[in-house]
Amino acid sequence: MIPDEKNEEMTLPDKRRGLLLVISSPSGAGKTTLARRLAGEFDLRFSVSYTTREPRKDEVQGEDYQFVSRARFAQMVEAHEFAEWAVVHGNHYGTSLATVNSSLAGGVDCLFDIDYQGGAQIRRLWPEESVLCFVLPPSMKELERRLRQRATDASDVIERRLAMAHEELTHYGEYDYLVVNDNLDQAYSKLRAIYVAAGCTRIRNDALAQALLREAAAGVPVGKR
Repeated sequence: MIPDEKNEEMTLPDKRRGLLLVISSPSGAGKTTLARRLAGEFDLRFSVSYTTREPRKDEVQGEDYQFVSRARFAQMVEAHEFAEWAVVHGNHYGTSLATVNSSLAGGVDCLFDIDYQGGAQIRRLWPEESVLCFVLPPSMKELERRLRQRATDASDVIERRLAMAHEELTHYGEYDYLVVNDNLDQAYSKLRAIYVAAGCTRIRNDALAQALLREAAAGVPVGKR
C-alpha cells in the first residue's frame, strides 16, 4: 500500500529518554570536581542540592548549594519537596523533586553529586532512569592527604569524614560503575565514557526504535523522512 502524500513524511522523536546520573564518593575522593567537569562538557542539568551546612569559602548560593536553615529544610521535608534527603556529617542535604520531574519530562539528563543514601533513594524511585557511579580514592592515605590539603574543614571535621569514609565505601556494591580517581584526567575519561554509553542503552532509545518500526510498517520510502 502506497501512503498518501500528506502521510509520507513522518516525524521521529527528537529526544531520547533522559537519564539520572548519580555520582557518589567519600568526601575528598573528587566526585564534585569530576561531576562539574562533566556538566561543563555536556548538556547536563546539574542538580543543586539543598543543605543546612554553612557555606565554605568561595561557595556561591544557588550554584554550589541552596543554603537553607534547618527550619526551612524541615518544612520542605514535611511538604514532600525532596526526591531524596539525608543527614551527612551532621548536616542535612536534599534534592528537589521538582528538578527531577522537570528534567525527566523535558528529556534532559540530570547529574547528582550526592551520597550513597541519596543514590539509593534515586534508584528506588526511578530504577530505569538512574545510572549510579561511585568514585573511589586510590588509597585511604591519599584520601586523608586530600582532605587535609584542601584546608576547608577543622581537624575534628576531617577526622569525622575519614571515619565516615569506611561506612560509605561499604555501599560500593549498590553502584553500577566504579571509577578510581588516581589521575584526574584518566578518571574523567572513564566517567565520560560511562555517561556516553549510558545514553545509548536500549531503554533510553526505545521510542526512536519503535518509531522507526512504525515508519517501516507504514511503507514510507527511504529518503522521505
